[in-house]
Amino acid sequence: MRARLALLSSGTDCECREIKLAAKPEAMLTASPKGTVPVLVLSKDHVIDQSLDIMKWALSQSDPENWLAKPRYDLIERNDTSFKHHLDLYKYATRHNSDPHYHRQEALQSLLDLEQMLETAHFLSGAYFGLTDAAIAPFVRQFAATDSIWFEAQNIPRLQAWLREFTSSGRFEQVMHRFSPWQPTDEPVFLRADT
Repeated sequence: MRARLALLSSGTDCECREIKLAAKPEAMLTASPKGTVPVLVLSKDHVIDQSLDIMKWALSQSDPENWLAKPRYDLIERNDTSFKHHLDLYKYATRHNSDPHYHRQEALQSLLDLEQMLETAHFLSGAYFGLTDAAIAPFVRQFAATDSIWFEAQNIPRLQAWLREFTSSGRFEQVMHRFSPWQPTDEPVFLRADT
C-alpha cells in the first residue's frame, strides 16, 4: 500500500499486477527471486523490491506534494522493525504461537509515542501529510483493524483521528483497490495518478 501511495503522490503511472503469493508467477520470481511484494521493475537490470525504496525512488522522480520535506526515517525504522514485529505476532498469533496480548501492548508503546508527536503537529511529517505518514499509516491501519473495538477504546485520540483521516481519503480508496490476480495473458492494468 505505501509503495502505491508514493507512486500516486509522485504522479507516476505504472502497470499494476496483483500477485497471489500462494501462486507466485514465474515472471515475478525472475524479476525478484526473494519472492515478496512489492516489486517495481524499471528495466531488466533495475528492480526495486523494498516498499520504502520504491517510495524514495518515486518521490525522487517527482515530489509535487513535498513529501520529502521532513521525513522522519527514525520513526519509519522503528515502525518497520519493532512495531511491525509486534504487529505480526499480535495479528498472526495462532500462526506464530505467540501471546497476542503481550505483543499488542508492546506495539501500543510505539503508538503512544506517535500520539505524543501528534500533540504538536497534525501529521507525523509536520503540517502536511508526507512520507513519514504514508510509510507508517498502512501498518497502524492493520493494527487497528485486528481488534477495532479495543483500538477505539485506547486513549490515543489524535492518532485515531489521524488514522480516520487517512482511511477516509480518496487516495486510500484508490490504493486499496483490489485487482484480479495477474495472469501472463492479461491486458495491462494501470495505477494512474489522475484516476
